[in-house]
Amino acid sequence: MSHDPNLSVALITGAANGIGQELAHLFAKDQYQLVLIDQDTAGLNKFAEHLRTVHNIEPTLITQDLSHDGAAQRIYDQVTAQGLAVDILVNDAGFGEYGPYLESDVARNRAVIHTNIVALTELTYLFGNDMVKRGKGRILQLASTAAFTPSPNMAVYSATKSFVLSFSEALSNELKDSGVTVTALCPGATDTDFFERAGAEDTRAAHGAMGLADPKDVAKDGYEALMKGETRVISGVTNKIQAMLTNITPDGIIAAGMRKVFESPSE
Repeated sequence: MSHDPNLSVALITGAANGIGQELAHLFAKDQYQLVLIDQDTAGLNKFAEHLRTVHNIEPTLITQDLSHDGAAQRIYDQVTAQGLAVDILVNDAGFGEYGPYLESDVARNRAVIHTNIVALTELTYLFGNDMVKRGKGRILQLASTAAFTPSPNMAVYSATKSFVLSFSEALSNELKDSGVTVTALCPGATDTDFFERAGAEDTRAAHGAMGLADPKDVAKDGYEALMKGETRVISGVTNKIQAMLTNITPDGIIAAGMRKVFESPSE
């Protein structure tokens, strides 16, 4: 897909690594003006230098932890204060917390919910309203194949992704004929730092029990679907089949299977 001449500024959260970084590469290749958000200042600066060297673009960098109250509003205020009109919003930032829910850190799971749901919803509201007023725009939301599966030991994360998928598909319908599209990207387990950050690096999932996707491939699938205005894209053939099977498989069986996926290979 090539640059849409009617859209010029793309904002990406979680842009310092993983799928967010790979999406930023694709936008940079097509010479979009980038606004990159992450809590990792050093990572953002390092990536920005790469973009300057490889793509000859100067991104706008904003350090913000989306698990904090008011983060979305602070981002919006900083962007608008610089006179930037965001045409494409990519809500990529998100993380999970591994372990039995009642034994977990409640503050950590609150941060998961705030990042994966609250900040995403608020950023969509703030920038989405501006897009609708201009009659153009695109929004890409990072859901997950976890949206289809109750996942013991990753219960809160999986539930947040179910919210993202449902919210995005409903909003896509609400914005029909507005000139603004909403696309939910649903990757499976991907070769990023997700498992390490969640504390799940010793699980079957992290060791590729269901296969680890290349974040470049996931980003490409999401980017192409976004530009086509598709409502949902499941990245990877195997993931598409597994998502279809969840429609006919009892939730109890799915949960039992996912529990094994999120156990240590030695268990």
